[in-house]
Amino acid sequence: MEEQSAQVQEVLNKLRPFLLRDGGDVELVDVEDGIVRLRLMGACGNCPSSTITLKAGIERALMAEVPGVTEIEQVF
Repeated sequence: MEEQSAQVQEVLNKLRPFLLRDGGDVELVDVEDGIVRLRLMGACGNCPSSTITLKAGIERALMAEVPGVTEIEQVF
């Protein structure tokens, strides 16, 4: 499980510059049973497009690069 969290964090670190460019950021809250819980912060936290960012961008990248990830949930 620790290894999966480390892999998730590595992918998030690759995506972070794109979020920071738009005034946002992402925080890893938890990884449990293939479900990754993330908190979008800054401009991403209240952006109307945050669901698209989370699902189309972050979820796609995590599911492609981290074995065992099945779902992404946003934590507020």
